[in-house]
Amino acid sequence: MNRLRALIAEDEPILAFTLQQTLQRLWPEMQVCGVVDNGVSAVQETLAQRPDVLFLDIKMPGKTGIEAAQELAEDWPEQSPFPLVVFVTAYDEYALQAFEQAAADYVLKPVSDARLGKTIERLRARLRQHAERDAALERIVGQLRTLVPAQSQPGERLSIIRAAVGNQIRLIPVAEVHYFEATDKYVNVVTGDGESLIRTSLKELLPQLDGSQFWQVHRGTVVNVQCIQAAVRDESGKLSLRLRGRDAMLPVSRVYAHLFRQM
Repeated sequence: MNRLRALIAEDEPILAFTLQQTLQRLWPEMQVCGVVDNGVSAVQETLAQRPDVLFLDIKMPGKTGIEAAQELAEDWPEQSPFPLVVFVTAYDEYALQAFEQAAADYVLKPVSDARLGKTIERLRARLRQHAERDAALERIVGQLRTLVPAQSQPGERLSIIRAAVGNQIRLIPVAEVHYFEATDKYVNVVTGDGESLIRTSLKELLPQLDGSQFWQVHRGTVVNVQCIQAAVRDESGKLSLRLRGRDAMLPVSRVYAHLFRQM
């Protein structure tokens, strides 16, 4: 039988070392296959290593633990079992209610033997049950549906977008936008008559959009609901959107697929 493997993503070296030592002491049959200190590396190493368990610090440079979990849920290969995810957090009791309601596994900083021991008991039980292991991806997707929206606070709604087109600034009514697409450092604003760039992140833009009109369907895509013609599922079960008047299909991630269930 292959040895169980865990990956730790924690940006505070002392806490990462403590978690690793405590985990190895309380769960000696679990091998720590890697320790990373940022969210980008957490995604890369998890996809490369395919661990059984993933410990994700909530606040990390590059990507938060929740953003890393979201990206992994979207990009995880269909044929591989998704790791059991444990969020590591310094949040207070009030903030932890979100994790409790989402039935997420978590350990609170500083990590104690008692709390980690309880988490290990639950993880051992789930790893023994193949059906539970197979359901790990659906479980984290369900958690993210609760946790991801909680990261954004509503702000003042945009009505006009000032976007760059060459050496010009174009004023675009928000209602005319078909979808927003995140690029490396910008957001691409796609309308019926072209594309423009705005110097902001999708994370900053989202709270300024009307959530009833613009739906996030992927970590890098927000679409105008009025422009959706159909949601199409391919032979592998992956969902894509066909927009009115456009040939290109927009992929829908697992985290947001529930938005298109039949009413």
